[in-house]
Amino acid sequence: MTELPEIADLHDPALAAALQHALDRKTVPHGALGRVAELAHRLGMILGTREPQLQAPQLLVFAADHGIAARGVSVYPSDVTWQMVGNFLAGGAAVSVLARQHGIAQTVVDCGVRHDFSPVPGLLIRKIAPGSADSSVGPAMTAAQCSQALANGQALVAALPGNAVLLGEMGIGNTSAASLLVARLGGLDVAEVTGAGTGLDAAGIARKTAVLRQALAANAGADAPLAALAALGGFEIATLVGSVLQAAAERRVIVVDGFIASAAVLVASRLAPAVLQRCVFAHQSDERGHVRLLQLLGAQPLLSLGLRVGEGSGAALAWPLLESACRVLNEMASFESAGVSDRE
Repeated sequence: MTELPEIADLHDPALAAALQHALDRKTVPHGALGRVAELAHRLGMILGTREPQLQAPQLLVFAADHGIAARGVSVYPSDVTWQMVGNFLAGGAAVSVLARQHGIAQTVVDCGVRHDFSPVPGLLIRKIAPGSADSSVGPAMTAAQCSQALANGQALVAALPGNAVLLGEMGIGNTSAASLLVARLGGLDVAEVTGAGTGLDAAGIARKTAVLRQALAANAGADAPLAALAALGGFEIATLVGSVLQAAAERRVIVVDGFIASAAVLVASRLAPAVLQRCVFAHQSDERGHVRLLQLLGAQPLLSLGLRVGEGSGAALAWPLLESACRVLNEMASFESAGVSDRE
């Protein structure tokens, strides 16, 4: 079994008070910075400083195939997974464009794609197997496979520079795995958290939901976080969980993308609740279950743009807000330094 890192509570009343005081003295009416001030405060708490600076951000796209995709839960064939990996590496995907725009390093991780890639810059091969098993008839992966994926996620984050990670993913069928995890760990009816994924119509969503009910029944005893992850998740989601835990242990800022990345954070937070203190939720996606999942996590996303792209694209879009929040805290004048009169 992989040894999971210890993740301490960020409780620091002195730092929290110092950050709040600095924000309260900025040259705007009290409270006028709204959620930008809240974000700046959160970043200061995560990084443990009154002057947070974001350094060498790392956008990680975890890719894998899913056995359950053979049950028709997606409108796209599984070959799209490996083809999109090529698109990421060529710089043509949405997230690749956004990462390039904002100067964010992109790394694609093959966690279990049903394709053999040649070594190329920007690609890490951490393949557990060529796709997970079909969770509608039994566990998606063995406990040993899940443990290895967790270890892979921890190791790859530990080897990366910087103090911020942006979470992305790719895998035909992975909204199904995420829906299953949210339903099981959140105690929800799976229909409540099952959506269109790559573009299913109403009839397709109904078929998908029926398949997911079969998966929950086939893995009825997998209730604990790691057991549920092994039984219902995918290799990229398990690797994501390991990466989240490692990033949290290292006190990095974790920028969470959409539904699948949030599902991985749900698993990680059930293993170590203090993970959530390190997370910034980039956006509310248009996938049906994401609103309910964000509620479970107590998360307030920065953006709501109707996205259903995945890949980490929402995280990359939100990134400039994090940079702006740091600049406001670090560079904006106070009433005292600017010689501006405060309110009576």
